[in-house]
Amino acid sequence: MVQAIVDEITLTPYFSHSKKTSITTIYFGGGTPSLLTIADLEKIFKILHKKFAIAVNAEITLEANPDDITDQKLKDWKKTGINRFSLGIQSFDEAELRWMNRVHTAKESLQCIDKIRNAGFDNFSVDLIYGSPLLTNKGWKKNVDTVIKKQIPHVSCYALTVEPKTALDKLIALKKKENVDAEKQAKQFMLLMQWMKASGYDHYEISNFSLPGMHSRHNSSYWNGTPYYGFGPSAHSFNGNSRRWNIANNSVYLLKMKEGIVPFEEEILTVTQRLNEYIMTALRTSKGIHQKFITENFGADKLLALKKAISKWQATDKVKVKNSSFILTDEGKLFADGIAADLFFSDAGAS
Repeated sequence: MVQAIVDEITLTPYFSHSKKTSITTIYFGGGTPSLLTIADLEKIFKILHKKFAIAVNAEITLEANPDDITDQKLKDWKKTGINRFSLGIQSFDEAELRWMNRVHTAKESLQCIDKIRNAGFDNFSVDLIYGSPLLTNKGWKKNVDTVIKKQIPHVSCYALTVEPKTALDKLIALKKKENVDAEKQAKQFMLLMQWMKASGYDHYEISNFSLPGMHSRHNSSYWNGTPYYGFGPSAHSFNGNSRRWNIANNSVYLLKMKEGIVPFEEEILTVTQRLNEYIMTALRTSKGIHQKFITENFGADKLLALKKAISKWQATDKVKVKNSSFILTDEGKLFADGIAADLFFSDAGAS
């Protein structure tokens, strides 16, 4: 797999680039890349540096599970240039971790944070899940308080979702596990926003909070519409006008790469699709939908239509205008996907 990814990087570009074009963020994710050996990581870094100009201050993130982190691995990762971690902690509660079938313990979660800091890393993020049947509001506060007390620089919080055809979905259907409660999830999200704001965290994207200056630069590039490369099975790439995605099947991916063929599908985005994507991503951020950006990139008529469509959400205090941008209120954040979908333009141009 590592060789196939190296081969794919060698076969790029998907869109034209110059060696002078600086790559400012690299993200190892989409699985458990912390299981890769240092030799594997060095092999990937070697081809990345050969193919691209990596900025001196590039943000280089590795997704890791708490039980994968050791003092030696941290030393080795530092040597490769990795300078940020995204930790799949999910909860600091033992019973809840067992309910979610997580391998690591709450104790390991706390230990790994200390290990990361002791190794000299000051930039990392933790993932937390809210809205599970076991999680009371008191338990949720305890999880969030742990983040605040430890001054964790960045936290991503997600409502528990039950994906179709998963083991959890089956257990819920068999009444062996309790289903999620949407009202409870909404309440815990509202509490989360209150607690984080009161503690000085910046709620810069619906699911993401950070201490000042500690935003995820990599994820922010997605929300800002910055072009990006993706390598490996299921990886997505975007060049501003089209999007492509690699086949998800590992075996087929490896087979095709042996033939020197990158197996992908691609779509050319229409102007309407690009406008809708901007609406969807911008609305999720604290910057919101900038009226001037709409006018300059899509036309004054589109802004006029958007203003008309968004007025009903302003009337119900779910959207407000700040610095000439449409921004979701805290209550509006509960309805972000629905509001965005309601504002989408059709191919005919009507909202």
